Amino acid sequence: MTARRLRWAAWPVIAVLAAAVPAAEAAEPPGATVTVDVRAGLATVPDTGIGVNHAVWDSQLGTDAVADLLGGAGVRMLRYPGGSYGDIYHWKDNTAPGGYVAPDTDFDTFMGGVRRTGAQPIVIANYGTGSPQEAADWVRYANVEKGYGVKYWEIGNENYGNGHYGADWEADDHADKSPAAYANEVVAYADAMKAADPAVKIGAVLTTPANWPDGIVGEGDTATWNQTVLSIAGPHVDYVILHWYPGGSTAAEALTKTEQVGDMIYLAREQIARYAGRPLGIAMTETNTPVGMNTQPGALFAADAYSALLANGVFTVDWWNTHNGATKVSTVAGYPDYADFGLLSSATCLADGCEPAFNTPFAPYYGLKLLSGFARPGDQFVRAGADDPLVSAHAVRRPNGDLAVLLINKDPDASRAVTLDYTGYTPAAATPQVSTFANGATSITTGASGSAGAQTLPPYSLTTVVLHPVSPSAGPGAPGQPTGTTTDRTATVAWPAAAPAGHPIAKYEVYADGQLWGETAGTTFTARNLVPGSRYAVNVLARDTAGNVSWASPPLTLTTGAPAASSCTVRLTDVTDWASGFVGGIHVVSPAVTGDWTLTFSWPTARQRVTSGWNGTWTQTGSTVTVTSTASVASGADVGFVADYGGPNILPAAFTLNGTLCSVA
Repeated sequence: MTARRLRWAAWPVIAVLAAAVPAAEAAEPPGATVTVDVRAGLATVPDTGIGVNHAVWDSQLGTDAVADLLGGAGVRMLRYPGGSYGDIYHWKDNTAPGGYVAPDTDFDTFMGGVRRTGAQPIVIANYGTGSPQEAADWVRYANVEKGYGVKYWEIGNENYGNGHYGADWEADDHADKSPAAYANEVVAYADAMKAADPAVKIGAVLTTPANWPDGIVGEGDTATWNQTVLSIAGPHVDYVILHWYPGGSTAAEALTKTEQVGDMIYLAREQIARYAGRPLGIAMTETNTPVGMNTQPGALFAADAYSALLANGVFTVDWWNTHNGATKVSTVAGYPDYADFGLLSSATCLADGCEPAFNTPFAPYYGLKLLSGFARPGDQFVRAGADDPLVSAHAVRRPNGDLAVLLINKDPDASRAVTLDYTGYTPAAATPQVSTFANGATSITTGASGSAGAQTLPPYSLTTVVLHPVSPSAGPGAPGQPTGTTTDRTATVAWPAAAPAGHPIAKYEVYADGQLWGETAGTTFTARNLVPGSRYAVNVLARDTAGNVSWASPPLTLTTGAPAASSCTVRLTDVTDWASGFVGGIHVVSPAVTGDWTLTFSWPTARQRVTSGWNGTWTQTGSTVTVTSTASVASGADVGFVADYGGPNILPAAFTLNGTLCSVA
């Protein structure tokens, strides 16, 4: 939590601003097609998925009224003691020197609220002004003396904001504020806390890909924050912590940012694998939207972002915040917005208006409530998408065979007539159960409407459709978690066998991004003729001798690379990075090329763009970059460029020199 979010609510004076009348719907709503592919399985919904921050400056922390509201929204994770306060808060005497602590907000009160909510806690151990001993004592008190069973602990909050990179909002009394100092202290914290209770899970703070100061190497450092922290602390922690406040000056722009989630989490996992050398969980312990925090854009963002993050395997997503207080009154999507990061009203009054009554839920509250009914613990996300950029879709398959689809209409003015197509699933013909949260609503409406193949989405709305299968599944169990290896053009996948049901397993079907790669009677498969430098999401399904098909296996992401040997070699270096662009250097060696040459590569995303280059002629068409030169490369040629990126900066993995695919150094 940055300084701009470090505030507590100002209470009383209640008033409600008059709501504007939404624009009338068009008589003939535009059409959109949503496709749902049940064969393309994603992550399983965890029991900690839907979370919210709770803070010691909030006088309502732990109260029955708030706990009941949060429980009613399906919140199953509560974070304490509140963002940057985590680095000034001392649990033993419930103080935060330099900040405000409301009465009756101590740890035991918080845990009472957690239990009434039906949630789990995630607790920030004080790194900035605390010590490993203080944290270990907290673990011992919580889990040994009180038996609270607090499993998840973070070491500090946004500790990269301690001044090391220039910006200074996070308290840090350590003389050395470098990422190496933080990482070494995390090891000390983890050792002390696990000595008190070996069952606890410890999280280390990372920078979120493409969000400041990601990619920046600080003065005196040899690597970025993430590389340093993961290399030192990775073997000692259990998960990493990300925060995500996407930019956007308008609601429309902010609502496009959720498309970056897949690349964001992919890049975070790639860094974890490279520098920690072992799998680690990922927790998104703060997020919110920059526009429409209290109105419908906030609800749409919450449902879309949580779904995308959970589908990509993040084990908790925690909204910032329960209460926070108004900062500016404006009209967004036809309704009053208070620029209040809180999920519930603080009844704050400003010169130009007051928030609604205390604890009134804002629109994102209903976004989370609808989400909790859509994606339940144990459901498996499956691939879903729309052909309209103003429509987002997510889907989950439930253990009983039902399929739930979440449809988000981001058009503030027009409805959408949506056609739904299904692959790997045949819904029953009965009218489905539909839940909708529309712009300006103060509740979710539920009833039977539309059909499995057609739904009309109101403007700026969230809609869930629950479908039953045409017949109960008698298929085998799903194959286990696949593993795999790649070359430049092949991928070999292996998986644990599926458990048969009423009939023996006949074969396994291997899919990549929903497309059939092939079939086999065994538990390994090699796909050939793949595209170098490409990413594939792989699932395995089992089919028995009666033709029944299992659920999709958990997903496996594989990326093809470059050949191990070639007549040319390329090395790409991220020379200098500033979290929205970078200077790249490319070193090329090819004894076979002594005259004119052309080097080509493709960016992995559409958000990357070369803006200038040297030692060659640079062009970019779409995502394909070409550099030509007349300088000999036999003894090594060096070219460079400057590139902008508007999202996670995934570097290319394949290069061709005069049409030859090069190896990569």
